[in-house]
Amino acid sequence: MKGVEYRGITSVDGPIVVMKRTENVFYNETVCVRDRNGEKRTGKVVDISDEAVVVQIFGSTTGIDLESSTFEFLNEPLELRVGEGLLGRVFNGLGKPIDGYPEIISSKKINVNGKPINPYARIYPRDFIQTGISAIDGMNSLVRGQKLPIFSGNGLPHNKLAAQIIRQAKLLNSDEKFVMVFAGMGIKYDVAKFFVDSFEESGVLSNVVMFQSLADAPSIERIVTPRCALTAAEYLAFEKGMHVLVVMTDMTNYCEALREISTTRGEVPGLKGYPGYLYSDLAELYERAGKIKGSNGSITQIPILTMPNDDISHPIPDLTGYITEGQIVLDREMSQRGLYPPVSGLPSLSRLMKDGIGPNMTREDHANVSSQLFASYSKVKSIRNLAAIIGEEELSDLDQQYLKFGLRFENEFLGQGENENRTIQQTLDLGWEILKELPKEELTRIKPELIEKYMDK
Repeated sequence: MKGVEYRGITSVDGPIVVMKRTENVFYNETVCVRDRNGEKRTGKVVDISDEAVVVQIFGSTTGIDLESSTFEFLNEPLELRVGEGLLGRVFNGLGKPIDGYPEIISSKKINVNGKPINPYARIYPRDFIQTGISAIDGMNSLVRGQKLPIFSGNGLPHNKLAAQIIRQAKLLNSDEKFVMVFAGMGIKYDVAKFFVDSFEESGVLSNVVMFQSLADAPSIERIVTPRCALTAAEYLAFEKGMHVLVVMTDMTNYCEALREISTTRGEVPGLKGYPGYLYSDLAELYERAGKIKGSNGSITQIPILTMPNDDISHPIPDLTGYITEGQIVLDREMSQRGLYPPVSGLPSLSRLMKDGIGPNMTREDHANVSSQLFASYSKVKSIRNLAAIIGEEELSDLDQQYLKFGLRFENEFLGQGENENRTIQQTLDLGWEILKELPKEELTRIKPELIEKYMDK
């Protein structure tokens, strides 16, 4: 049944349309706008006052004029149709299929804005996820239900790393499979094609749901894309009991769309022009990860963001670091030397690593080996700084050993092939092998019985 259509658009500014207030309008309600040619546009209510309603249009506002255009409030929020047919499909940022197949057959629709998870209902994340990448598994382990972002820069291989994680991620002590939800915001066509081709070639596409908002799509679509992706993830995890890994790229494009729309609405800007509510908006997305009592499923998040000018203190990585449980930082200098993945050993960290490793989870020596590698690599950095001043030939024999350790650590432990999938046992054995470059008395962070058991075997 057709609803009531109104006239009374008072202004159009970019994607923002202001309408005269009508009764019974609610925040985030979906609005249908017909332009002078009768073409339909969809939008959502983003602000309400006594006199007017502010609506963001999903798409272009060309053709919407003040006199002949009409609008209708649909009395429902923006919803995503969910069902068994989600897996293996590619959607645009608003949840409409773009893979040439029809909409999935299901009568179930879910509000994309989600509901906050009651903290009491959360289960503490513990289960180790093996990504097959030594720099992550060995030093910055990912656990099920964690939010672990990748801090990158323009031109660094974060997309390759994300695709490799999606292809290789698995629960260590379980046959339960991961399904993946991928959200691309403001990404270029070649990046979108790279992900689709990569998943097709490796045979994992049937376990992936993709949401793509390309660079030429309207800014407002980028705001909705991660919400659609997380709604699909929540359905698969908490209603279907699956373990879901969500990769969202690029959160910087998302935040810049937020800034653009905030400026258009005339809101008071915060740091570097981003809206003052950037922290709470990001938290609204990141906190939709985790495990819940009464459900077998889980959502693990890997948001990817490119740091403007490689500045880790920029508002986007800075606020993301406060909300999430660690970060994987990519290093431009390592990338220029041809190392892949160029994971920076010292700034990278996983705050939940200690809860997902050790006996019965990975191996008893994991925590000790990781701590020793980290401490020794930290010393390598200091020795390199000293060598730059006094020259390498002036260094002591022990310092020379540390430099040799540092090179092997970067080239053999951190560096690996794009299709190389290492088990956690291989990663730890490799760590022991590289630690042999150092005298045993330097291994102060490893228990003597573990040195005997693993180094001398």
